[in-house]
Amino acid sequence: MLKKIALIAALIALPLIAGAQTKFGHVNSQEIITLMPEFTKANADLEAMAKQYQDEMQRTEEEFNKKYQEFLVQKDSLPANIAERREKELNDMYQRQMQFQQEAQQSMTQARDNAMTPIWQKLDGAIQTVGQTEGVIYIFDIARTPLAYIGKESIDLTAKVKAQLGIQ
Repeated sequence: MLKKIALIAALIALPLIAGAQTKFGHVNSQEIITLMPEFTKANADLEAMAKQYQDEMQRTEEEFNKKYQEFLVQKDSLPANIAERREKELNDMYQRQMQFQQEAQQSMTQARDNAMTPIWQKLDGAIQTVGQTEGVIYIFDIARTPLAYIGKESIDLTAKVKAQLGIQ
C-alpha cells in the first residue's frame, strides 16, 4: 500500500518536475526588424517608389483638372459634337487615372511583399537558431501575436536574436 502511494505521488510529481525544466521565450520582432539594415534599405526603396507614383498621380490629376476647367469655360460655346468629344476625352482620362491608381497600389503591395519576405525569413531563421541554442520549447513573438500575459519565467530573447543577426 505504501509503495502504491509513493508510486502515485511520483507519477503526480513527474509532470511538475518536467514542467520546471520547460523553457519558454519571447521576442519582439518589430524591435528587431526595424534595426536590420535590409529593412532600412527596403523601406527607403519603397518610399522612393511611392513618391514616384504619388508625383505621377498628382501630375495627371492636375492635368485632368486643368482640361476639365477649360472644358467648363468653353462648353457652352462649342459645337455639340466637339463638346461630346472633349467630354469623352475627359472621361477616358479619368478612367486611365483610376486604373493607374489601382495598378500603382497593386505594384506597391507586390514590391513590399517582395522586399519584406526575405527579411522576415532571415529574422525567423535567427529566432529558430536562438531557440535551438537556448533550448526553449516555444518562442512567442509579441509583435506578431500579442499575449495577454508574459510571466517572469519566459526568457526575453530579443537581444540574443539581435546578436545572432549582428545588430544592436
